[in-house]
Amino acid sequence: MNTKEISNIETVLAKADQLYTEKQLSQALDEMADAIHQQLHQKYPLCLSVMLGGLIPAGQLLPRLTFPLEIDYIHATRYRGETTGRELQWVRYPQQSLAGRNVLIIDDILDEGLTLKALVEYCQQQEAQKVFTAVLVEKQLEQRPGLQQADFTGVYVPDRYVFGYGMDYQGQLRYAPGIYAVHGL
Repeated sequence: MNTKEISNIETVLAKADQLYTEKQLSQALDEMADAIHQQLHQKYPLCLSVMLGGLIPAGQLLPRLTFPLEIDYIHATRYRGETTGRELQWVRYPQQSLAGRNVLIIDDILDEGLTLKALVEYCQQQEAQKVFTAVLVEKQLEQRPGLQQADFTGVYVPDRYVFGYGMDYQGQLRYAPGIYAVHGL
C-alpha cells in the first residue's frame, strides 16, 4: 500500500461516524453469549467463524461461551476488498464433519444476507442437524434478498457502509475499535 492509499484510509477513519463504541459492543457480545448459551449449551455445537469478517466477532464471542463446543472456520466471500458484492467465491470449507451436528455460524454482518444464506445451505447440504447464525451487526434494510434474519444479533445499524470489528473498508480498517459508518456512504 502506498502513502496516498494509507492517507486515504486514515482520512476515511477520521471522518467516519462512530455508531458503536467498544464498550457498547462488549455489552452486545455479552447478551449474544447469554442467548447462545440458553439455546446451545447442551448441544456441543460446531462453531464456524466466517473469514475474514467473522474473525474479530468470533474471537470476542467464543471466550464468553462457557460450555463445550468445537471451533472451525469457513471462508466464502462476495466482496474481495470492494464496497459492493459480486459472485460468491469459496476459499475454504470446514475441516470438521458437519453431519449430525448443531452448527453455529459466526459472522460480522448480516447485510444482503446472500453469503450467510449460502453458508447455511452448504451446512444443510453437509447434513448438519440444525444450523444457527450469529452476527455482530445487522444492517436495517427494507428488503433483504438472502437470509432474512440471524438467530443471534448483537447490534443494528442503518443502511450505510460500515466498518470495524471485523468489517472492512476496501480491505482495511477491520481492526477499528468500534463500528463506524463511512462519511458519505
